[in-house]
Amino acid sequence: MRHLSSRVAISGIGELAPKRRTEGVATMDMLMRVSAEAITDAAIEPSEVDGLLVGPQVGETPQHVPAAVAEYFGMQPTMANMVDLGGASGPGMVWRAAAAIAAGQCETVLCVLGNHRNAVAPRSLNRNPAREFDTPFGASGANTSYALLMQAHMDRYGCRPEDYAALAAGSRENAQSNPAAIFYGSPASVDDVLASPLITSPLHLFEIVMPVAGGEAVIVTTAERAAKGPHRPVHLLGAGEKVTHRAVSQAPDLTSGPLKSAIARATEQAGIAAGQVDFLSLYDCYTIMLATTIEDAGLCAPGAFGQWLRDNGGMGPTARQPINTHGGQLGFGQPDLAGGMTHVVEAVRQIRGNMPERQIAGCDTALVTGNGATMSEAVALVLGGAS
Repeated sequence: MRHLSSRVAISGIGELAPKRRTEGVATMDMLMRVSAEAITDAAIEPSEVDGLLVGPQVGETPQHVPAAVAEYFGMQPTMANMVDLGGASGPGMVWRAAAAIAAGQCETVLCVLGNHRNAVAPRSLNRNPAREFDTPFGASGANTSYALLMQAHMDRYGCRPEDYAALAAGSRENAQSNPAAIFYGSPASVDDVLASPLITSPLHLFEIVMPVAGGEAVIVTTAERAAKGPHRPVHLLGAGEKVTHRAVSQAPDLTSGPLKSAIARATEQAGIAAGQVDFLSLYDCYTIMLATTIEDAGLCAPGAFGQWLRDNGGMGPTARQPINTHGGQLGFGQPDLAGGMTHVVEAVRQIRGNMPERQIAGCDTALVTGNGATMSEAVALVLGGAS
């Protein structure tokens, strides 16, 4: 932050006059109004805003707040986050925006806070498109939404159920080398996956992540301090982020997601193609998520993930490009939001090179991906070990 003062500036402001009550007004509407005022004050076009920081108090959406706000605003930011520091949230947003700009993740950040004060908040004021356009028609919950994505992918490219099932089977196989995995001691073949109960067509039970209890944590510090530690330092070589929507009905494409853009940015920063990294630590809440990520990373053509996996020699440590050696979330389990962090932790372990039971030979680089909502919020990292 020492050198940000000459590189980053506040160029626009917006403010709504305080009111005791705001009957008939939703928070999302108020956020849009004050954001439009700030954008006008800055004399820029809305399309120039590529970063978004919002607070948690958006009554229309209890989770995936940045994605829901971006969706309502018609934005597709390359950096989005929620800042919850109480009364310090506003100032906290400013330095986080500056840091994101300095890191090359975006150029223009909208920082917005606000809330309505209706005596009673009627349902008609809910501005969450998922509740307006998805839930009333049965697209409620992750299983239904990801099943829709999988069906669209199958219809467009002709992929077979066996292709997706092979991803779940590979995850289970990797889990057998990880005693901490929830499915350690419980392998599953492709036939087993396809024989598991059909939950929401075309998704079978074993293609769906199992929620579990657990936790993950990492320490990020300076390269100098990391070099003094007991382990091989793992550096962040590149990062990318993209948010395109919240509700699956608003997705720009049902067969490709925002990870395509996020991975491209991360690998460009790192100066390495996805096909050149030693380890793929890819978010896998559903088999369709993993299939689409393989394709969006440019490892193969759209619809060709099944053949790519066969040519890759599976997913284990001896594969051409190993995938999710800890079992992935499909084999390890998903400890809520920490599920995405399991992929970071496994990548660090592989690059450190101290896991004899599932170590990838000569692992120096890893591509890590994270996914939120329904293939809506995407983050990609390229990690590399110190020489």
